[in-house]
Amino acid sequence: MSAFRMLQAIAGHGWRSRSSKPAQNVHISKPASGFSFELTDEQKEFQATARKFAVEEIIPVAAQYDKTGEYPFPLIKRAWELGLINSHIPESCGGLGLGSFEACLITEELAYGCTGVQTAIEANSLGQMPVIIAGNEQQQKKYLGRMTEEPMMCAYCVTEPGAGSDVAGIKTKAERKGDEYVINGQKMWITNGGKANWYFLLARTNPDPKVPASKAFTGFIVEANSPGIQIGRKEMNMGQRCSDTRGIVFEDVRVPKENVLIAEGAGFKIAMGAFDKTRPPVAAGAVGLAKRALDEATKYALERKTFGKPIVEHQAVSFMLAEMAMKVELARMAYQRAAWEVDAGRRNTYYASIAKAFAGDVANQVATDAVQIFGGNGFNTEYPVEKLMRDAKIYQIYEGTAQIQRMIIAREHVAKYKA
Repeated sequence: MSAFRMLQAIAGHGWRSRSSKPAQNVHISKPASGFSFELTDEQKEFQATARKFAVEEIIPVAAQYDKTGEYPFPLIKRAWELGLINSHIPESCGGLGLGSFEACLITEELAYGCTGVQTAIEANSLGQMPVIIAGNEQQQKKYLGRMTEEPMMCAYCVTEPGAGSDVAGIKTKAERKGDEYVINGQKMWITNGGKANWYFLLARTNPDPKVPASKAFTGFIVEANSPGIQIGRKEMNMGQRCSDTRGIVFEDVRVPKENVLIAEGAGFKIAMGAFDKTRPPVAAGAVGLAKRALDEATKYALERKTFGKPIVEHQAVSFMLAEMAMKVELARMAYQRAAWEVDAGRRNTYYASIAKAFAGDVANQVATDAVQIFGGNGFNTEYPVEKLMRDAKIYQIYEGTAQIQRMIIAREHVAKYKA
């Protein structure tokens, strides 16, 4: 049985079915009556499929994509064929409708292969999430449905040159004119910006600076080929270089009122709500990178000899590996808890921020230690760990910086004592 057919069978329904009767969106993840670390057979199958794809198809070409910065569309197309992309899309729109837990298991394995490829895929989930959580049936079928019919990308357009962590500082404006909104502004650091078929866009619809963010912004679905959209050059970043990151200018871009999510003024809550769902997979990606760094460092330590014995037998190195292993295991537990909370139907802001902050830090620490274990070779591009170290840094920055996560954690923590 092919991997595609296997996932189709696992999901228990016709994947990308053309049935006229929409299926209900039932997540596979369902909290058990007890406490267990054991994965279900279905979860193991998804994990194994993603792992096989990462090892056999991503890793052999990852270094070349890193050097050229070329967008890895052949890999993305293959991931789409295997059902490893768009896993959040509801069954009613032709998707698998997987739970957050399964999505995270897949993400960790893809990131093990290359986080540049994984980020391109995860950015799709981020762009889709506002439509998944806030879109009406018509919006979901139109914009999510098309992504299950052929491999295509979308993007989350929120960050601006002067508004990253300070989302409330967004200056892009949308003005209502009849049955349309006219959008003007500039977005920056948009992943999949030059490859997206459509964007989720956050813009200010209330010009009064005294109006709170919770009422000042509106979320829109914007077709990427709309007149007035100017896509900037691909940015060459320190790491994750095959991911497509660009600035986008919106000049008198007209969007029909039908493309507003929920209602005018609801955008900020939608945008922030999406992060609760997407930060666990981001944390899972960081864990995948850390696990890869640990594996590479361990294999090297078993082969490399100094003073007449493998360096793994030197306590200084074995203790480093032990610390790295501890961090990987704990970071994995953090993202799994955050994902489990989502699938249990609970607000997971606290756990999502803990997972994202901790896993991002761990990815950087473990990748740096891997370079150290490789010694001079680790500083060289012929060995894999220097790429891992460069790729890791962004996990402390995108989808909410490490500092912003700590602000959220502190706020949520203190609120428990004030209740």
